[in-house]
Amino acid sequence: MKLVSFYSEENIENILNKRAGEIKFGEGIEIARNWESLENSKAKYVLLGIPEDIGVRANHGRDGSKTAWKEALATLCNVQKNQFTKPENVLILGEINCEDEMSHAEIIPKENPNYAEKLGSLVSEIDKKVSETIQKIIALGKFPIVIGGGHNNSYGNIKGASQALKTPINCINFDAHTDFRTLEHRHSGNGFSYAFEENVLDHYFIFGLHRNYTSQAVFDRMEELKDRVKFNLFEAIEVQGTLSFKEAMQQAETFCCDTHFGLELDMDAIEGMGSSAMTPSGFTMTQARQFTHHFAKNSNCAYVHICEGNSTYQPFAPQVAKAIAYLITDVISE
Repeated sequence: MKLVSFYSEENIENILNKRAGEIKFGEGIEIARNWESLENSKAKYVLLGIPEDIGVRANHGRDGSKTAWKEALATLCNVQKNQFTKPENVLILGEINCEDEMSHAEIIPKENPNYAEKLGSLVSEIDKKVSETIQKIIALGKFPIVIGGGHNNSYGNIKGASQALKTPINCINFDAHTDFRTLEHRHSGNGFSYAFEENVLDHYFIFGLHRNYTSQAVFDRMEELKDRVKFNLFEAIEVQGTLSFKEAMQQAETFCCDTHFGLELDMDAIEGMGSSAMTPSGFTMTQARQFTHHFAKNSNCAYVHICEGNSTYQPFAPQVAKAIAYLITDVISE
């Protein structure tokens, strides 16, 4: 099983827009040609893409998240290399090899009564690749920054991190939804459910949950598991004003950050952002940046995953890639 499609210097050179008097981020970044070069690298942060949207489609969502990784990488490589952006701290590993699964997904007829379940089987194959890759990266003492794909990939991230660290981990999810739905076929709405069921996820905190898109059954389930699953509502923070953004972050920090944790950011939590479940009401991009920077700097943070970006919502295409590039530089900045 081929886990990763590695990149070459030529791949990066082809997306650079060079300009006299400037040095671009991509000109200072390191590129892994194989696993050995990752092991030998001094870079702390490892960029990994997941070019798939099968999990979103298996959850009856809109396709398009498959392109976010390459679009974001092109934008990132063309930001400025300067004393603040620090590209020397980053290594590009490449992307999870999803070619076979994506090809198989395309030939499944949508009118097939088992369409979603068949897609779910493909998601399970991608799960294996993601978890093994994340395990390898973290076991080498590196910090994965995972971009693209549906939120189904939270499961592989959590499982891989747990296996590398040899303990269940916690997770904070910046999201309008819990993605804590029933254990049916695998899809973008139950990655955390599967991780919890397999005991690779210990404490789980949903930051800024939207009340309108959370079923009573999920609220009841979280109440049953309140010692291990907590949330705060977007409405409490931004509509009713009963909880400040800083206080909300403190709640998540208290619940999850005393041990290893993963950081998940679903772009559907950002107002007006092109995403698989785009919202007219959400956090600002600046708040998303503050959140990401704050938690990524915690010494117990094991990885960051930025997912569900979807540039098929015109005219938002350039903004999605630019937003992801901002979030990446916020993770690696001092």
